[in-house]
Amino acid sequence: MSRPANRYLAVAAAVAALLLSVMSICTSCSPKKSDKPSPLHVQGTALLNAEGDTVVLKGVSLGWHNLWPRFYNKGAVKHIHKEWDCNLFRFSIGVDDLDEQGSIHKGYLSDPALGWKCVTQGVNAALSCGAYAIIDWHSHKLHEKEAVAFFDALSKLYADEPGVIYELYNEPVDDSWKDLKSYAQTLIKTIRANAPDALILMGCPHWDQDIDLPAADPIRDGGNLMYTLHFYAATHKEYLRDRADKAIDSGLPIFISECAAMEASGNGPLDYESWGQWLGWSEKNNISMVMWSLSDKDETCSMLYPKASSKGPWSDAVLKEWGLYVKQLLRDSSRL
Repeated sequence: MSRPANRYLAVAAAVAALLLSVMSICTSCSPKKSDKPSPLHVQGTALLNAEGDTVVLKGVSLGWHNLWPRFYNKGAVKHIHKEWDCNLFRFSIGVDDLDEQGSIHKGYLSDPALGWKCVTQGVNAALSCGAYAIIDWHSHKLHEKEAVAFFDALSKLYADEPGVIYELYNEPVDDSWKDLKSYAQTLIKTIRANAPDALILMGCPHWDQDIDLPAADPIRDGGNLMYTLHFYAATHKEYLRDRADKAIDSGLPIFISECAAMEASGNGPLDYESWGQWLGWSEKNNISMVMWSLSDKDETCSMLYPKASSKGPWSDAVLKEWGLYVKQLLRDSSRL
């Protein structure tokens, strides 16, 4: 079922208005889709490429691999890269089993073979396009032993690939920063033994909201490390940006590895006003961001309708409002 024309035009108008404001303040380097991934390194609060230019990446996160393995393939990644001008992909490897409407979807701990297949197919596809790939240990619970084995194997496999970024813990919920810091130090040591210069991302307590805690007690031996902040614009407002501002002022480098314009539940209408404030803030501070998610669930944050094919190509008719918006945002951002 195609979207009514007047609603599509309203979305397009909102997109245009937001992007005009972003263009006026954006002074950073945005990698072109034909570029091979450049090594990235953190300097102060900024992310730089091999030439020393400030880089602000924007991209798309795939949904939990154990819910949507059908999108973890070369065709889907190539289509998003080519048609959406997407140069950053986040592959969310669901660690724990999920119960969705009475059906159990086995996570990496229960079915490592599927997780390994999805992550390697996704990363290989992104690298073949010249795009960056985030390997995301997508969990809300601490699984240190299993995470060490996972990242050790993958950092050995992709040791010579500067386009691979390692996200150690998606969204901690109940863990203290003390425990998370110890966990991160262990995993950083594991990855550095194989890929000394890789960019690493680490989450913070309470769904990546308490960014003030690592700011007060950062990891001193992390090397090329950034800390993740997550927001959903209809839920998270100025108070969270104020908290992040203080963290940045203290010298903490921030990477938004998951965000969207609706409520934190993944539902509700898109809050374009709040989203525009977040978008302007991230550009002002040269912060990279990844939009959630490439999936087909009956929820606002899923970018695709179920009728979308697994491998693309996807016409606008199979994109939801959020998918249409993200597509246009990435296209226009790549032209800045």
